[in-house]
Amino acid sequence: MTEPLLSGAVIGILGGGQLGRMLSVAASRLGLRCHVYDPMPEPPAGQVAWRVTTAAWDDVAALKGFAASVDVITYEFENIPAAALDLLEAHRPVRPGRRALEVSQDRVAEKDFLSGLGLAVAPYRPVDDAAALTSALGAIGAPAILKTRRLGYDGKGQARIMAPDQADAALAAMQGAPAVLEGFIPFEREVSVIAARGLSGAVVCYDPGENVHEAGILRRTTVPATLGAGQQAEAALMAGRILNALDYIGVMGVELFVAPQGLVVNEIAPRVHNSGHWTQAGCAVDQFEQHIRAVAGWPLGDGRRHADVVMENLIGADMERLPALARESDLQIHLYGKTEVREGRKMGHVNRILRG
Repeated sequence: MTEPLLSGAVIGILGGGQLGRMLSVAASRLGLRCHVYDPMPEPPAGQVAWRVTTAAWDDVAALKGFAASVDVITYEFENIPAAALDLLEAHRPVRPGRRALEVSQDRVAEKDFLSGLGLAVAPYRPVDDAAALTSALGAIGAPAILKTRRLGYDGKGQARIMAPDQADAALAAMQGAPAVLEGFIPFEREVSVIAARGLSGAVVCYDPGENVHEAGILRRTTVPATLGAGQQAEAALMAGRILNALDYIGVMGVELFVAPQGLVVNEIAPRVHNSGHWTQAGCAVDQFEQHIRAVAGWPLGDGRRHADVVMENLIGADMERLPALARESDLQIHLYGKTEVREGRKMGHVNRILRG
């Protein structure tokens, strides 16, 4: 087993958004430094990281310099160009590994992988043109949802098909990108499990959180979720199965539908996850420290929950509520340092500790 990183070691983070910011804060508490690589100037993580490289994903010299300055590399988002990863992997270990990115970057590959493990997923068919969409609708039926195979997030790159006559408009919304048609799953609620796997192969799962979305964006996560003990155990076992199959190192978010037929995997995210922000107020070791521990070769921390928590995202104009929120007791505020407020943009989040 690789020796754990010691104080002063440097963790490279690909991407400088709010997740990279919170990873950098967690690393600093452990005496580790973070070097962030991001094409955009002045990313949120740059306000707290030890060092920032601002360069394009195809800047070979910048990527080599970045790799030479760090001990291990991780990432805060999954859509990193393959060529950049090829270069970086030749110089430093990248955790989580390449296989997790290959699976999660393509929705068809992800569904193939999950169903290959024997896990339930929504019915799906790849769609590359109008004929394929007609065939997929014939097999799956409507309502259904058409999604780009790559690069979609927060409801982007998706079009609902409530009836077959909406197929042409949905396909046009994909703008020629390869897509996948997914059947609707009638579900009672959506939950997610934040799970971590260390270099030793040990797996730690946090309690499932119950998620509510608005306009395709996560609005809030409540812990504990409305699940029976058996469902909680099953959700954790499903997450562990996924991590082990990928030989995964780090934290992953696993989104699940609670449906009449049982738990159905919606998607996986090979990184710390928005629905896991509640762990900052509800656990001794939150998801960000857990990820740093994993990629740095440290033992994983205890994932037990010591408080009931509601996490709420602050999106766009929600920032106007900040003065009132700051006056509330039992409220933990996390702002991301973004100066421009835009509709649909995540500006921060709050964790509200629930009292019985």
